[in-house]
Amino acid sequence: MRRPARPPGMPVPEAITPPPVPASDTGRERTIWADVAKGMCILLVVLWHVVTKHYLRIDWRVSPPIPGAWGALTEQLLPLRMPLFFTISGMFAVGAVRRPWRVLGRSKVARFLYLYTVWLLIHTMLLALVPDFDTARATGPLDLLAQLTITPSNLWYLYALALYFAIAKAARRLPAALVLGAALTLSAVASAGLLETPGNRGGLYQNLVFFLAGLYFRPLVERLAATASRPRLAALGVSYAAVLLAMTATGARAWPGVWPAVCVLATVLGVTAAAQISRWTALGDALARLGRNTLPVYIIHMPLLALLHQALLPALSTGMDGRLRLPLTVAEPLLMSALLVWLCLTLHQGLLRAGATWLFDLPERRGPREVGEPAGHETSVRSVIGPP
Repeated sequence: MRRPARPPGMPVPEAITPPPVPASDTGRERTIWADVAKGMCILLVVLWHVVTKHYLRIDWRVSPPIPGAWGALTEQLLPLRMPLFFTISGMFAVGAVRRPWRVLGRSKVARFLYLYTVWLLIHTMLLALVPDFDTARATGPLDLLAQLTITPSNLWYLYALALYFAIAKAARRLPAALVLGAALTLSAVASAGLLETPGNRGGLYQNLVFFLAGLYFRPLVERLAATASRPRLAALGVSYAAVLLAMTATGARAWPGVWPAVCVLATVLGVTAAAQISRWTALGDALARLGRNTLPVYIIHMPLLALLHQALLPALSTGMDGRLRLPLTVAEPLLMSALLVWLCLTLHQGLLRAGATWLFDLPERRGPREVGEPAGHETSVRSVIGPP
């Protein structure tokens, strides 16, 4: 497919203008490596929450520093999870950003804000049942208003997508270098602690640049995936580990620009790893299936984790058989993460069979669609975060 000529007067190199929408974006076919990457990201999101909000709150009573090792491992993956997730989301936002405002406003902005609002209210009610669970929650009307507007909750990815789509559309006619430069500056300033970032507002500031990078640099990302190799994966893995060690040793994370740069390296590593894994049929297909169903896992897992934590805490801390303590200390984060993913997907299917589709997508309006508005699959959140 030939790339259309750059409009006269546009001071943006052709390589970073939003690319034409491939045919695969208008049907059910998907690039498997991108779905594998999304599957990897949602697993890492669940694992992070399991470790920090559940596993490290348990008194395992073991002498080896296994809990500390789990905490350190998941923390080293912070630069990878959400930047890669938003890069993939931006790649599949190209078609939506080209549509008229009235179409984009409903199919993306309103849809993600609707999902965020509905599940914020559900989370608020369920988390009230477990007040000792360590996570952000609204404890009153003002807290809830803040989470709805300026300080998003644990569901901030949905809030961010609504905002990022609107920004990408509003800035579409501006030079890409200017838009990306502003987003990178915001990310660098926020990651250096120079802006107030209560709650999850920091993630909101830091990841816009990755969404826009996926939007503008989609051909480059696809080329990176298509040419991925084991030697490159090994080199990137070693480089990433070395950069993390250097950043920790020097305290450079607080230096403006360092954290976004590390996130870029992690994203390149993640794309390369996803492309390599997608070539392994069994594992690649499993992760791709999960990557096409990230939405229910993302929105359901936190309250389930809170309820499971409260139920299991006494048995794991004091009532566990001593012979099981060490092996369970090693494996519990993986077992709990797998259980949560399974429960989320099972509950999702049950709710759909019960007719509760409104929990996973903006209800369809009655009457004819606007001109230019795609039907069904194309307007769904599945094109960015996974099928509802």
